[in-house]
Amino acid sequence: MPRIALVTDSTACLSAASAAAHGVTAVPLEVIVRGAPHSEADPATGGLLVAALRAHETATTSRPTPEDFAAAYRAAAEDGAEGVVSLHISAELSATLESAELAAKDAPIPVRVLDSRTIGMALGFSVLAAAEAGRDGEHDLDAVADIAAKRSATASAFFYVDTLEYLRRGGRIGSARALLGSALAMKPLLHMADGRVEPLEKVRTSAKAIARLEEIAVERAGGDGSSVEIAVQHLDAAERAEALAARLQERLPGLAGVTVCEVGAVIGAHVGPGVLGVIVAPG
Repeated sequence: MPRIALVTDSTACLSAASAAAHGVTAVPLEVIVRGAPHSEADPATGGLLVAALRAHETATTSRPTPEDFAAAYRAAAEDGAEGVVSLHISAELSATLESAELAAKDAPIPVRVLDSRTIGMALGFSVLAAAEAGRDGEHDLDAVADIAAKRSATASAFFYVDTLEYLRRGGRIGSARALLGSALAMKPLLHMADGRVEPLEKVRTSAKAIARLEEIAVERAGGDGSSVEIAVQHLDAAERAEALAARLQERLPGLAGVTVCEVGAVIGAHVGPGVLGVIVAPG
């Protein structure tokens, strides 16, 4: 059976070590700060973004070009892959998928381009699961694509933001824009629904919002957590993320572990510093 390569984009929030260990290529998006583009693959970009946002400067984002993806598909073919599954950030949030689709038309090997309809480690966990299936030689291209699609469809992404302002600026807020008029005294919990950022609940304080985020994660994990993977993601809120991860590990003793990581700079540009998210993905 053919060996299937996995290509994704940097919004999957996979570390360079994890991507390399699983043979995954993550094509980077860019963040534009003070008029200059910065690759999300550059470890310095996150700190640069946070500093800019804390200084009330504007940051925008840019998708990869079709040629960026074409190069990834050519490299996979040269490495001996006989097909590629290319799984990406929701098309409702980025035009990244369009670039991948354009590149796939002229790729030297078959490429299945998929919209994950999600973001962050909800995408990342799906990519890693598909990569495991694709490298063992027991699954063909369609089977690996099916695994990728099913894993992303069953992953859940919930998050708390300190303010809706960054989502409003970027136009990524979906129907959650209805919260804007009443959000001054509220701390909204949001989630990914059908590829869009949508409101979930409104809570009065940040402490209550984070406590509710924890409850939602435990409820979604079910049982002792042994059947799921969980990630806690943040931007410039490491202490808060580590504390939430420790509480989830204590309440879900079946978890093999909880991944704690920052969201990438592209997601960060749209949610702002202080964001705290939980990804729950069935194993």
